[in-house]
Amino acid sequence: MRKTIVVTGGTKGIGRAIVEKFAQASYQVFTCARQADDTLTALENVHFFAADLSKKEEVLSFADFIKSKTSHIDILVNNTGFFIPGQIHNEAEGTLEAMLETNVHSAYHLTRALVGDMIARKSGHIFTICSTASITAYTNGGSYCISKFALLGMSKVLREELKPFGIRVTSILPGATLTNSWAGVELPQERFMQASDVAEVVWVAHQLPAGAVVEEIVMRPQLGDI
Repeated sequence: MRKTIVVTGGTKGIGRAIVEKFAQASYQVFTCARQADDTLTALENVHFFAADLSKKEEVLSFADFIKSKTSHIDILVNNTGFFIPGQIHNEAEGTLEAMLETNVHSAYHLTRALVGDMIARKSGHIFTICSTASITAYTNGGSYCISKFALLGMSKVLREELKPFGIRVTSILPGATLTNSWAGVELPQERFMQASDVAEVVWVAHQLPAGAVVEEIVMRPQLGDI
């Protein structure tokens, strides 16, 4: 049976790179974003669903869409997220809520909606795309750092809960990766990692035998943090 992967936020950046990597390997891919991308929907093996994952009801609609198309899920990649710079004492009202809803709540609700199949089969792999901001606080990180610390915490809890069911849980913590989050920054491209680098790490981590799991992977540009 062909393997299935679910990737949230699959039209851009790291999510897009993961979608392309696994689609090229003939995985059945389910992905979502707020708006469709014709270049994505044209890819073979890719099923797209338009959803705003900051809203619980749309997370659950995406889960229902997946379940209507397949009876099993091998990999879930919780990737959806966004960044607003600021500091706790001066960022705009509502920034914390917006960050938590998109960066944390979406992963929580989608995992709960889909993990039952993995538990029943005692097989599966859940990846959470965290950040080096999950372990290192920095000025101007504000609510983004808070949300990414929380996301790593959720992933650690899942790891402990799902051990008895044979489900692997891996946290990926990328540093500066050339995505829209860095748009407008006047630095050479070679100073960043590429989104495809993160996709390659997800691929390699999943290829390990079922009896082994990489629990946490920290990635940084070769020259260090920016």
